[in-house]
Amino acid sequence: MPTTILAIESSCDETAVAVLRHTDTKEGSQVEVLASEISSQIDIHREFGGVVPELASRNHSLHLRPLIECAMEDAGVNIEEIDAFGATAGPGLASSLLVGNTTAKSLALATGKPFISVNHMEGHLLSPFLHEPALRSNLALIVSGGHTLLIQMKAFGNYQRLGSTRDDAAGEAYDKVGKMLGLPYPGGPEIEKQARSGSAEAFQFPRSMMKDGLDFSFSGLKTAVLYQLEKLDPESGRAPADSIPDLCASFQAAVIDVLVSKTIRAARACGETTISLSGGVSCNLALREAMQRACDQHGITLLIAPPALSTDNAAMIAFVALHHHLQGQSSSLHLDINPNLKLT
Repeated sequence: MPTTILAIESSCDETAVAVLRHTDTKEGSQVEVLASEISSQIDIHREFGGVVPELASRNHSLHLRPLIECAMEDAGVNIEEIDAFGATAGPGLASSLLVGNTTAKSLALATGKPFISVNHMEGHLLSPFLHEPALRSNLALIVSGGHTLLIQMKAFGNYQRLGSTRDDAAGEAYDKVGKMLGLPYPGGPEIEKQARSGSAEAFQFPRSMMKDGLDFSFSGLKTAVLYQLEKLDPESGRAPADSIPDLCASFQAAVIDVLVSKTIRAARACGETTISLSGGVSCNLALREAMQRACDQHGITLLIAPPALSTDNAAMIAFVALHHHLQGQSSSLHLDINPNLKLT
C-alpha cells in the first residue's frame, strides 16, 4: 500500500507545504513529491534588511491554510488519504515554528493519524537523496543562513557531527557582508550576482581556520571586508560602486575555498567516498562548481540537492517524516518545538 505524508515547514520566513508518496514496487521503493508549495516572504522582510519574527509568524498564519488546500488539490488527495502529518520542530524562530507545528498536530488529532516532529537540519541532510534509490553513507556539508555543518551520515538516524561554525555561519556572513556593501536582502544571491563580473584576486581576504580542525569561522572574514571598505573610503566606509564586483568575488572565493577544503579533508579523514551538499547557500553556482571540481580530483561522488530542495521547503521535511513513519516511529502531540534543536 502507498504511504502518503503531508508536511509543513515554517521555521523562518518561508511557509511551505508538501505531499509526498512512497510506493513499494517490484523494482524497489519509489518516492514521489505529489505537491510542493512555498510562499516566500522575502519582499516583506527586505525593507527591514532581515527577518522580523512577528511579521514572519503573522504571514505563516495567513498563508498556511490556503497552501495546505492547494497542496492537497495539486496532489489529488483528500485529508483522509494522508497517513501521517509532519512538521518542523526546530531549529528556527519560535513564533514561526509554532504556527506550522501546531497546525500539523491539529490535523493529526482531527484525523486520528500519527504526528511526526522533524528536525529542520535533518531535512537538509537527507534532501540530496530524495530522488536517489536509497540513502547511503556519506559526508554531508549543510550550509545555510544559520548553520554550517559537516556531518558523517552512516544511515538514517546515525549521524556524527565532525565540524560546525564557531561564530557566523556562511549564509549569515553573506547577508552581513551584503548589508555592508549596500546590497538588497538577502545578501547571498546578490553577492553571487555581483561576483560574476568581479575578480576573485582583487582583494586578499583571509581563509580563517583553513588548516585548523574541521570547524568554521567566518567572523574574521566579515571584519576583513569591513576594514577594506574603510581603506577604500575612509570618510564614509562605504564601497565605491566600481569596487563592489571585485569585493564580492574576493569575499565569495574566500568562503568557498574554506568550505570545499574542509569538506574534502573531512571526507578523506573518515573514508567516505560520497559527499552531499545541501542548504540554501548550496544554490550558489560557484560553490557547486568548485565542490564538483574538488570531488572529481579526489575520486569522490558528489550529490547536490536541486535548488528547489536546497532552500527551505516542506518536501525535505516530508522525506524525513516518511523515514520515521516507515520505521514505525511517531511523536507525542505534547512534544514542544525547540528553536535551538540540535541534529547531533
